[in-house]
Amino acid sequence: MAILRIPSALRRYADGQAKISVDGATVGELLATLEKTNPTLRSRICDENGQVKHFINIFVNQDEIRTLQGLDSAIGENDEVSIIPAMAGGTGASNGHYHRH
Repeated sequence: MAILRIPSALRRYADGQAKISVDGATVGELLATLEKTNPTLRSRICDENGQVKHFINIFVNQDEIRTLQGLDSAIGENDEVSIIPAMAGGTGASNGHYHRH
């Protein structure tokens, strides 16, 4: 079983767990297994077509799956799969200048 690391923002959909052991030979299989045990968590990761949402990054060990074979990326028994939501923020100023009020 691979270890799936859950970011703090999604742990409430995984009974507060930071790590879950999940079966699957590929990332897609892992997510299908996850749907059976934690359907709400999977819906936060994948869209209605079963694709990883554009603002979610999934890593197998140190490699982002979009640089591998996507959902077909192989997972070994001792691999760690990490879910990393993209970060957003900033001031909203596109020119890089800050305004005083």
